[in-house]
Amino acid sequence: MTNPIKLAAPEVTAEYAVGGMTCASCAARIEKKLNKLPGVHASVNYATGLATVTGGADPEVIGTVEKLGYTAIRHEQGTSEADEPEVRPSRLIISAAFAIPVALISMIGGLHFTDWRWVVLILATPVAGWGAWPFHRSALLQARHRASSMDTLVSLGVAASYLWSLRAVFTGHGEVYFEVASAVTVFLLLGRYLEARARHRSGEALRSLLELGAKQVSVLRDGQESLVPIEQLRVGDQFVVRPGERIATDGVIQDGLSTLDTSSITGESLPVEVSPGNEVLGATVNLSGRLIVEARRVGADTQLAQIARLVAEAQSGKANVQRLADRVSGIFVPVVLGLAGLTLLAWLITGHSADAAFTAAVAVLIIACPCALGLATPTALLVGTGRGAQLGILIRGPQVLELAEKLDTIVLDKTGTVTTGQLQLVAVHPAPTVDRLELHRLAAAVEHASAHPIARAISQSLPGELPPVTEAADHGGLGVSGIVTGHQLKVGRLSWLELDAPGELRAQAEQAEQAGQTVVWASRDGELIGLLVVADTVRETSRAAIARLRNLGLQPVLLTGDNARAAQAVAEQVGITEVIAGVLPTEKAEQVKQRQAGGRRTAMVGDGVNDAAALATADLGLAVGGGSDIAVQASDLTLVRPDLMLAATAIELSRATLRTIKGNLVWAFGYNLAAIPLAALGLLNPMIAGAAMAFSSVFVVTNSLRLRRFGRE
Repeated sequence: MTNPIKLAAPEVTAEYAVGGMTCASCAARIEKKLNKLPGVHASVNYATGLATVTGGADPEVIGTVEKLGYTAIRHEQGTSEADEPEVRPSRLIISAAFAIPVALISMIGGLHFTDWRWVVLILATPVAGWGAWPFHRSALLQARHRASSMDTLVSLGVAASYLWSLRAVFTGHGEVYFEVASAVTVFLLLGRYLEARARHRSGEALRSLLELGAKQVSVLRDGQESLVPIEQLRVGDQFVVRPGERIATDGVIQDGLSTLDTSSITGESLPVEVSPGNEVLGATVNLSGRLIVEARRVGADTQLAQIARLVAEAQSGKANVQRLADRVSGIFVPVVLGLAGLTLLAWLITGHSADAAFTAAVAVLIIACPCALGLATPTALLVGTGRGAQLGILIRGPQVLELAEKLDTIVLDKTGTVTTGQLQLVAVHPAPTVDRLELHRLAAAVEHASAHPIARAISQSLPGELPPVTEAADHGGLGVSGIVTGHQLKVGRLSWLELDAPGELRAQAEQAEQAGQTVVWASRDGELIGLLVVADTVRETSRAAIARLRNLGLQPVLLTGDNARAAQAVAEQVGITEVIAGVLPTEKAEQVKQRQAGGRRTAMVGDGVNDAAALATADLGLAVGGGSDIAVQASDLTLVRPDLMLAATAIELSRATLRTIKGNLVWAFGYNLAAIPLAALGLLNPMIAGAAMAFSSVFVVTNSLRLRRFGRE
């Protein structure tokens, strides 16, 4: 029935779940160190938290990672991530509980009671110490390897504002900035937690994919059936598949006639008729007759397993998208440290007091503390994703936004994406002497006794009571028969009816088949009484959605496992000129790769298991709601409602959110660049510096909140 996937033997590799990474520079440092090991090639993906290593033994790899201050655990496909998010909700919640009263007491003059500074000191200490520990720990690790990142600035900013305030409390002189240390910690913990939680879910796609397969199989041995775990099935074994069961593994039918639902693997919207000699795929569903199948491929060689492998390769091959703040902080941090040190020395050399010199130096550190910088991405992402959820769009993370901006091609799966994925009766053509409604009622009555998808489409198309049927029989994919009002009715293939069709009906049948539709014939007492046409229908919004995608600068491509006639008919209805039909799941991913190799930034929209590899391979994967969990997990964006119009909205929202993030970052960096010289010259004391930093943060948050109006203008 379907040719198996042909892949070269996969290179032996091992995957490790790496814990403790806080930014893309951590992944780069681990990857660089692992690649220095003899005979080792490593790739560390910060987004998934996984290191893919070829040529190294477990103790050597794990030991190297641990020496850098991170954790590593051997990771198996289909298992859950071994690493929990570095920042758990408890740290964030407890820190916020202490930070809120710190901010209120410090910033509202009416709350300045006797010895209020000591109370604020007690409340701020656990936030600046335990709450900010992930940033302090990361900064120490960076320092050990003569490197720095945004965590270095966060740690220094929190520590400087806290220690200066501690000195002020004990000496009774100077301002306190405990609210600065507390607010920076809480805001950045929130962003870090949201990011860590999104990364942690990355392994669910493979787990869901592997769960599609059968867990047990009825094997025939010595003429007797025995139920055994799927792991005990061997090539050459014969096994039984009853109606409603999943086929256990790839094989060839030895006995029986049936109809299979292969949509989960091939994407074919219409059920496939099978008979002895036909190849079948594991995880497809047997809809009707009992089958005996001989296993030809088991375990890692099956089509399902190889799709899982492709998804894994596509995910691990995705480039790490570093946040702009992390890229620039490599230069920004040492510059700020140098300026703070120079400020201290300059004030001392020019004869100023140590207190004045230290005040100016601390002002430089506080004004440079990247609160706005740290808020730039998470606040815009939080508001943008929240607005997306209201619109029915789920965005996985900041890397998605960068990808959406650069797209020029969008590949669309046909079944369930552009079309509804549900068979419907679209036409009834009676013979000249037969009433149309009578043909419809008779056919619906007979088909009502069958569970076949085509039969359901016909039987459910006519509301109200249907004539009673006796002696109903399903003829193994050929058709159904029964006695209705005393007449022998048959509905099915023309070859099964063994009747000749008149020229007019035959022309109507040929026209339907050329459009990729399915024709079902009906006879009464051995006389042909007409035909019915069943088809997968185009979604109402698809044509308008595709026009909107073109306006966004995207070239649409229709990609499907269906036959060319069905695909071309749908393409003409929705306005797509580029069509690729009859492709297998792995070929879908290859089609995406070909466009990427040609320099095209490609998005993929799909809803089925068969789309999972292509969704993971694409620069941006969009899963349509109502589809499989695997497609959703392999995608970057999920469209909750099965409406292609949401794909255009999702891309527009992603681009708007990215513009907001960039605007926030420009402001945050610009503010620091302008304010640091003023602080160094003593024109900004630490209190004013703290107020300026707070204003910068408020500006960034307010700018991000504008995204709440997206789609309402």
